[in-house]
Amino acid sequence: METLTPEMESGNQTPVVDFEKVEEFAGRVLGDLAAASAHALVYVGDQLGLFKALAEGPATAEQLARRRDLDARYVREWASGMAAIGYFDYDPERGTFTLPAERAAVLADENSPAFMAAAASVIRTMYHSADDIAKVFQTGAGFGWHQHHQCLFRGTERFFRPGYHTFLVDDWLKQLPGITEKLNAGGAVLDVGCGHGASTIILAQAFPESHFVGVDYHEESIDAARQAAEEAGVAERVEFLVANAQSLPEGPFDLVCYFDCLHDMGDPVGAAQAAHGVLKFDGSVLLVEPLAEDQLENNLNPLSAMFYAGSTFLCTPCSKSQKIGLALGAQAGPGRLTGVLESAGFSNVRVATRSMANLIIEAKL
Repeated sequence: METLTPEMESGNQTPVVDFEKVEEFAGRVLGDLAAASAHALVYVGDQLGLFKALAEGPATAEQLARRRDLDARYVREWASGMAAIGYFDYDPERGTFTLPAERAAVLADENSPAFMAAAASVIRTMYHSADDIAKVFQTGAGFGWHQHHQCLFRGTERFFRPGYHTFLVDDWLKQLPGITEKLNAGGAVLDVGCGHGASTIILAQAFPESHFVGVDYHEESIDAARQAAEEAGVAERVEFLVANAQSLPEGPFDLVCYFDCLHDMGDPVGAAQAAHGVLKFDGSVLLVEPLAEDQLENNLNPLSAMFYAGSTFLCTPCSKSQKIGLALGAQAGPGRLTGVLESAGFSNVRVATRSMANLIIEAKL
């Protein structure tokens, strides 16, 4: 409870510190530091396949190390850290670590909609670029997507792909009347800002009669997308092009998609106008964005905290590195996103649905 001190009475407004609250908050920060440290361990475990190895069954550190031909002493320290944070269970009598199935769905199963281990790669990118981002705070300049550490590109794909795999075809598209029928019959789809092509390939696998084009300005990502399409057996129906969001293929397209990328663009209105120009008269734009509400006070939760961090390090600098640099941010919310699409000429914009981490908007001519 704050009380007046002589300094406050004389006009120097220095409150008395409540040390119980200091201790309480310090404990909170300590827990956050432990979690941040643990995710450095998550990154290493994800890269080495250790979560998948432990998902095979309980193991001592030595047994787990043998499953991946690794040094047991390092594995013991790593697994102990995972047990300390509560990600693994530890049996002191047997000396074994266990990754229960429910936690394996989050850390080991890349087809699970709850898979989050890949986020450690994105977080690593934030720390890698931290000094550069601190500089743009001072100058107001941008920092392009392509300027980040290469682990960002693969990490982003692996982080978002499970949600696309679970929801895109069986939920989100079904909220857009007539689109599934058009793609079953044989339609044309444009995926803008496709990155490594995960969303494009998922659509191509679901709709074998349709043709797909993915575009991204990042040449290395397009190369990876082309290779992924070959490996998935859909290369004959999927074309990946290096292009920016304002220079789109002519089309026309039944569906134009933006998956977690419109807010990264310097000129999202111009990008949406380009989509307007290549969309069939009865087609749809599918806009998938990180889940957010319009007001900050409604975004004060762990999911938004993660997205605001990503927006600070990745999305906002990326937008500001481009012409106009509108910098929507990853928590733009439905109101501002609707305004962008309406400014681009779309007359029918609506929130089609929400998922655990995404806002899904449909726009029509």
